[in-house]
Amino acid sequence: MNLEGKVAVVTGGAKGNGRGIVDVFVSRGAKVAILDYSEELRNVINELASKGHDICGYKVDIREKEKVDFCINKIAERYGKIDILVNNAGVCYLETFEKTTDEIRDYHFDINVKGTWNVTKAVIPYMQKNKKGSIINLSSVTGPMVADTGEVAYATTKAALIGFTKSLAMEYVNDNIRVNAILPGYIRTPMVDNMAKLTNKEDPLSVINGIEQGIPMKRMGTIHELGNLAAFLASDDSSYMTGTEFVIDGGSTLPETNTMGV
Repeated sequence: MNLEGKVAVVTGGAKGNGRGIVDVFVSRGAKVAILDYSEELRNVINELASKGHDICGYKVDIREKEKVDFCINKIAERYGKIDILVNNAGVCYLETFEKTTDEIRDYHFDINVKGTWNVTKAVIPYMQKNKKGSIINLSSVTGPMVADTGEVAYATTKAALIGFTKSLAMEYVNDNIRVNAILPGYIRTPMVDNMAKLTNKEDPLSVINGIEQGIPMKRMGTIHELGNLAAFLASDDSSYMTGTEFVIDGGSTLPETNTMGV
């Protein structure tokens, strides 16, 4: 999974899954540009740059198309090309369908779908110019495969990214641009920790433990395990793979029931 000399754009790369992807990419020789709205962005860039990695970042809301276009153009000017795009930025706000306001609905669609659309549309011309590229969309097992109460807005947007992935894969196959999706199950991220706190303010760790007991591997994945999968899909090692979904969930979507067993 050699990424030496490749230029990668990672959205939401300052924390959570995105940070895991960034860490793995730079460790494998990639030059990385992060698009993120988090206050952590500057700290991440400084930390990785101090270790000798070629990294830059732009604080940008991916819902704002003109600003996204500006950032992508600046990245292309700096590095001369863009080889890899990881559409990782996303949000999840749990609420029952009846209590989901139009604002909550639009918040999910505007970031998870439209934001991903904006960044991809800005990057595609540079990949076409090079006649090569790898786009990796972070979907989820939630939506395409499973769902829980309170996830309607989130699940709908994550399912939409599968159609987005497959359509793009077909549309740009002749440009040698591959498009794949990663479907994480539970990865231990700040988002999961926040969900646990919302579920049980007094004892969020009990929520985490309960989730892990429902996973066949009895643990959550790590951000760097997910990063390794992204690095494989970004590398030439996966050169015959496009339009495909890759599940990384510790087997959590395998059980037919949670009660039967021998």
